[in-house]
Amino acid sequence: MNSNNLEKLISKLSPQEKHILIDKGTERPFSGALLENKENGIYLCKLCGSELFSSNSKFNSHSGWPSFDDALPNAIKEVPDSDGKRVEITCASCGGHLGHVFKGERFTDKNTRHCVNSLSLKFKKSDK
Repeated sequence: MNSNNLEKLISKLSPQEKHILIDKGTERPFSGALLENKENGIYLCKLCGSELFSSNSKFNSHSGWPSFDDALPNAIKEVPDSDGKRVEITCASCGGHLGHVFKGERFTDKNTRHCVNSLSLKFKKSDK
């Protein structure tokens, strides 16, 4: 994605969305509109619209943020945080900050939790 297109997309974000997607912020736990969403569909990057997660991979981790045990193929990148303790997840298409990934917690059989800020996502409902 070229920088002109990215700048246009960033200019359409609310201050809170920009804080999360661009400045790598975090929304307050249990505050996100998509936390309790149980509808079938696809979760998209709020910045560029790329498909990231299927509702089939969403589960309730009781962490306060939407959690997914798998991402769509090639949809996200994992980047070690500067603190050396966590692994950040970003949109593979635009680089927008989504949240963090945690492994080994045993919430699901896949043993992975993508902990995602609701404000970094859009939801596209599906009839399937």
